[in-house]
Amino acid sequence: MSLHTARFEFSLFGINTYVVYDPETRECAIIDPGMMGIEEENAMKNFINREHLDVKHLVNTHLHIDHAVGNRFVADSYGVPVSAHKLDEPLMERIKQQAEMFGIKEKVHVAEVERFLAEGDVIKIGSGELEILHVPGHSPGSIVLYDRNGGVLYGGDVLFERSIGRTDLPGGSHAQLVRGIKEKLFTLPDETVVYPGHGPATTIGREKQYNPFVH
Repeated sequence: MSLHTARFEFSLFGINTYVVYDPETRECAIIDPGMMGIEEENAMKNFINREHLDVKHLVNTHLHIDHAVGNRFVADSYGVPVSAHKLDEPLMERIKQQAEMFGIKEKVHVAEVERFLAEGDVIKIGSGELEILHVPGHSPGSIVLYDRNGGVLYGGDVLFERSIGRTDLPGGSHAQLVRGIKEKLFTLPDETVVYPGHGPATTIGREKQYNPFVH
């Protein structure tokens, strides 16, 4: 049975947070926790409780503030370590700086990365698996998570509907990002569904044909 996906859109830059779960074992992973404040935290907690889910993983596709602002809440609530790529670890300090810049310093409590993910690692969720692909360019440690069995890719800020992640932030590289998309994502089946960090879902085939940033 395929993994199921629940999508939440939270207020900080319209971040998509995903709960990926095995409908039989009820094990789940939370990807890019972007909840900030009691209302958004309760939305996540109520869903987890209502669906009787067992949180096994907390995964950041990268460590920009919008994708990691809810790390402490998830880690403390469910006793799971923060997982991300080693190359993004220096961005933890920038999270604090960004929080000050956006005037939300008092709402951001940084949780340190305890588990480092790398290309080829596998995250097990019940009988399902998410494969880690390292696709830098938006950030040095940007990763995507690929459910090969279900034909689904959780793409972070690598690939969007007719767009790609911005590369003007520290550690960004447009050439590196485009190369990674072409070599690692566009080699996946065209029907692969892409759940991005912002905006609506798309497919690999659609982006190969219509995305102006990779041609």
